[in-house]
Amino acid sequence: MEKISATILAYNEEKRIGACLESLKGVADEIVVVDSFSSDRTVEICRGHGCKVISREFDGFGAQRQYATSLTTHRFILSIDADEVLSPALRESILRLKETGFAHRVYTVSRLNFYCGYPVRHCGWYPDYHIRLFDKRYANWNLRDVGERVIFRDSVRPEPLDGDILHYRCDTREQFRSVTLSHATIRAKVLAARPDSIPPLSPLLHGLKALWDTYITAGGILEGNAGREISAEAYRGAYLAYSIARKLKR
Repeated sequence: MEKISATILAYNEEKRIGACLESLKGVADEIVVVDSFSSDRTVEICRGHGCKVISREFDGFGAQRQYATSLTTHRFILSIDADEVLSPALRESILRLKETGFAHRVYTVSRLNFYCGYPVRHCGWYPDYHIRLFDKRYANWNLRDVGERVIFRDSVRPEPLDGDILHYRCDTREQFRSVTLSHATIRAKVLAARPDSIPPLSPLLHGLKALWDTYITAGGILEGNAGREISAEAYRGAYLAYSIARKLKR
């Protein structure tokens, strides 16, 4: 039977990481957790589940995920976040692969995102395909600080898996707003590093585009109050990213 190493990035996730680890039972033969010096019980919970835990300053999502992969023992990597859970259907899909063998080098997984406990199927949040299971000999993470993804040779064709990763993005709107600010700050540093200038109207224009894309183009209007709040945060995230980037350039 083929073995799998699971990798998790964590920071102050004591409320959610337990469910993540429970969903990996029987699926992952090794769990590597890279923790960004949590001040809560995250590390204790992980060690209680038999995880290999390494503390490391956060250095961008891509670099952190690549570092986690470098610590694994097995060639197939299952990347999952502390606020994510494997659905029963996805568990069965992966267990079947372990029994029959991996016929492909990379696998895509759909992700169902939850907003304050509500499953969101519009706003560009579903099916939200990502490569989360891959053979590290043929694929690995790029080093982007945000918007990171698994990269591989053109000859490799990803294979979709049945089932979803269940992503519990936030418990409250305030928590979601905090994450928006954090991601906007990271994105701003990337934008500020580019050689081109950022005109004064860029924050507003990019914010309005993000709002339109989320609420109208991606159907956020169909999600009621959740769609309105998610779309408002899409505007805020884009506006902040370009606004902070302009300040950094100056």
